[in-house]
Amino acid sequence: MSSMRSNRVAEQMKKELGDIIGRKLKDPRIGFVTVTDVEVTGDLQQATVYISVLGDDKEKEQTLLGLAKSKGFIRSEIGQRIRLRKTPELAFEIDSSVAYGNRIESLLRDIKDPTEE
Repeated sequence: MSSMRSNRVAEQMKKELGDIIGRKLKDPRIGFVTVTDVEVTGDLQQATVYISVLGDDKEKEQTLLGLAKSKGFIRSEIGQRIRLRKTPELAFEIDSSVAYGNRIESLLRDIKDPTEE
């Protein structure tokens, strides 16, 4: 039962976080961010937010710093938008699965091209 609830909360948080980060935050360090996934613990105390950032490693690092600085504001916005007894603590992480998928795709393309010639 609780895992179903935490999944629902995670999906709602993912939607709201995308809106908050995209529209409400004015930090110049935060670049083009996409919220790819949110994992909430069963007790709804902690949430890990996976993000994808357009840019190089330095821009990703700056975005993480900006999000960490804005964590309190983001958490209060989430608390206002989602009715929960206690708003989960947020932790932001770069989602490397998109880059990993692109790397595999390019490797497969490289393997495929020589056989066509």
